[in-house]
Amino acid sequence: MKKNVLVFPCGSEIGLEIYRSLEHSIHFNLIGANSVDDHGRFVFENYIDGLPYSNEPNFIITLKDIIEKYKIDIVYPAMDSVITKLKAHENELGCIVIGSPLETTEICLSKELTYNRLENVIHTPKVLNEANIKHYPVFVKPKIGYGSRGAKKILNNEMLKSHLQEYPNSIICEFLSGEEYTVDCFTDMNGKLRFCGARLRNRIMNGISVNTIQVGDTNHKFIDIANKINENLKFRGAWFFQLKRNEQEELVLLEIASRLGGSSSLFRNKGINFAQLSLFDAMEYEVEIIENDYKIELDRALDNKYKIDIQYNEVFIDFDDCITFEKNYYNTNIMKFIFQCINNKIKLTLLSRHDGNLHEKLLELRIDSLFDRIIQIDKFARKSEYIDNLDAIFLDDSFAERKDVFQNKHIPVFSHDMIESLIK
Repeated sequence: MKKNVLVFPCGSEIGLEIYRSLEHSIHFNLIGANSVDDHGRFVFENYIDGLPYSNEPNFIITLKDIIEKYKIDIVYPAMDSVITKLKAHENELGCIVIGSPLETTEICLSKELTYNRLENVIHTPKVLNEANIKHYPVFVKPKIGYGSRGAKKILNNEMLKSHLQEYPNSIICEFLSGEEYTVDCFTDMNGKLRFCGARLRNRIMNGISVNTIQVGDTNHKFIDIANKINENLKFRGAWFFQLKRNEQEELVLLEIASRLGGSSSLFRNKGINFAQLSLFDAMEYEVEIIENDYKIELDRALDNKYKIDIQYNEVFIDFDDCITFEKNYYNTNIMKFIFQCINNKIKLTLLSRHDGNLHEKLLELRIDSLFDRIIQIDKFARKSEYIDNLDAIFLDDSFAERKDVFQNKHIPVFSHDMIESLIK
């Protein structure tokens, strides 16, 4: 039987990576929850909105009610502060909370506590105060925070005073000018570091690595640091840390997080599914890891999801320059939509002016059995005359064909650049 997993907040970058990691799992049923509607509403099929913020007094009581109502087996927190909050109330909630022990999550939440814990173990940044700054630039970041929020390179004393007025609970550190890395890790229930993979953060946007590649030849240096951190803090499941090189090319710690990284999907696509590993480990299953041996680069950009308020039980779809392009290339977006229709038992009617034997062409392309009806018409016929269902939509690359159907049948019409709004 599938375990019900509640992801909160589900629209964060971490929540969305958890979804991508588990959406087709036969072991887990995902339920997304949010305090504020965001992209998670467009992604999670099972979605709960209106939860209190995690720092509000009624948050735990409300969450406990949701756990009982939806028979939640596991809560997967998707934000650093939420992990600490839920681990502190794990017994009260009565279900598994994914994450490292409470002490570890509290230390990882605070850069000050992190540096104090590890300053004699690995290289940590030199921490300064306003009085002992000898030269600029320096780097200021909140003592408790994540991403790039409140973090800034400071060039002079006036800039420092202004920034500290806006973010008074900050830590002042030496400025590190070298390359920046994220090291994704997984520690099992026995405290053993089972995976450690370093990746270079080539391009960063709002604190998120949007272009990243795996570090190969020097990975042993990162593994050594990971083992030292793992020996001094008790982790369980996925976690990561970030490093940056100083002027001496030494690797210096920036931060540690007791959760998976948003761009850890680089390693997921090599076989290391951190979310799934963390869930199985939390359920006390022994896990195995296989990492494929190939180079991979991740580049991220904004993605689009749509909710569209139309109902239809049939799709009329063109063939040439719609399902296929020149040289028999398939339109993979439309093929995805076709199979989505088959999954949802929506009738598919191929309506085409194809010049030649259409049945033979479909057989050649190995898609002859996908359609409920195949209607081949001559070049003088109007496609609108063959549409006999007004609870349908029409897909065609030709504006003239779409105009004919729209004006005469008054049903929604789509070109292939609009297909993304139909794909769920």
